[in-house]
Amino acid sequence: MASSAPNRSRAWIWILGAIVIVVALYVFLRSSHDTVTVRTASVERQNLVSTISTNGKVEPQEDFQAHAPMPGQVERLLVEVGQHVAKGQELLRLDASDAASKVAAARAGLAQAQTSLQNMAKGGSQDELLAQRADLAAAQEQVDTLSKQLNTLEQLQARGSASAAEVAQVRQRLNEASAKVAQIKSRQGGRYSSSELAAQQATVIQNRAALSAAQSEYGSVDIHAPFAGTVYSLPVSQYDYVNAGEALLNIADLSRLQVRAYFDEPEIGSLATGQPVTIIWEARPNRVWHGHVEQAPTTVITYGTRNVGECIIAIDDASGDLLPNTNVTVTVTTLHRDNVLSLPREALRTQSTTNFVYRIVDGKLVRTVVSVGVVNRTRVEITGGISQGDVVALGATTETDLTDGMKVKPQQQ
Repeated sequence: MASSAPNRSRAWIWILGAIVIVVALYVFLRSSHDTVTVRTASVERQNLVSTISTNGKVEPQEDFQAHAPMPGQVERLLVEVGQHVAKGQELLRLDASDAASKVAAARAGLAQAQTSLQNMAKGGSQDELLAQRADLAAAQEQVDTLSKQLNTLEQLQARGSASAAEVAQVRQRLNEASAKVAQIKSRQGGRYSSSELAAQQATVIQNRAALSAAQSEYGSVDIHAPFAGTVYSLPVSQYDYVNAGEALLNIADLSRLQVRAYFDEPEIGSLATGQPVTIIWEARPNRVWHGHVEQAPTTVITYGTRNVGECIIAIDDASGDLLPNTNVTVTVTTLHRDNVLSLPREALRTQSTTNFVYRIVDGKLVRTVVSVGVVNRTRVEITGGISQGDVVALGATTETDLTDGMKVKPQQQ
């Protein structure tokens, strides 16, 4: 009996120990179950940059495209693609035979119209004027003859040697001859009316304009560079036949280029004149060009299936290695803030109009209201509420929602 008592005591000790272990394990497991693992980030000072990107097309700021003024053959081609040309340099010449014949025809037409106007102003051509003078002289001679006859008959009538009928007959013939003289003189002074003269004057003006146009066309067969630049497009070859209006060549100053870029409507409000821009061309992926917004969008247009604002971007470091009409990607820096407190956008939460984050303090989440500055695609500026070095929760590693006071365990990085 004496030995059984100690045995029972030891048994109770083991039972109590097992109970303590089970309770401790339960508390530990319960505590572990209530703790949520979260991803975290620290509040840091960084440079905050906000950008927007889109597509665009390179174009010269000053471009010259020569067109064929008339159909014809390329007689001489004096340049090649990539060649730098000086202002006034001859580039190309078309066959001028057709243009020369047009000039000759127009000059002949103008001369004929001017001669006709001069003749009309004088009352007729030289042959017509000579004929009129001859007719007038003959008519005047007849008037003189009849006047003498009438005078003689009137004297005879007074002596009774001529009848009144004879006198009347000669007087009638004299009147008719005098009327003919008056008619001829009238035709000499006013053969053509003012409206006829005005019509002929208009014909002269029309023919003079035709000659000017023909001379301009003749002059345009010899094409010269209007400014110094580089030939970047030459779709024709020597002896090719071209139609009127067909493009012959393009010249531009490749150090003065711009990009016509198209930004989606929601992004237009972020653009402003002077903002810095980077330009990338896929054909040269290791090269980056720089520029600035020259002209912000002023209206919205339809571009394919998009509503966009058209933006002009001046390229600041073009050096001939970026070609016109190439498609590029432009990135505009709409905002740049140096050395500001920021954290990932994922950490920022909003309820109604209040912005807050969950700080981690002694293993628990503390809901902290913050003031927000600028925001880009990945980070947000913090202007108040937390300090540099504070640790905030981004989100749980599970689907658990974060709440104020929740016990958390930072995920091992």
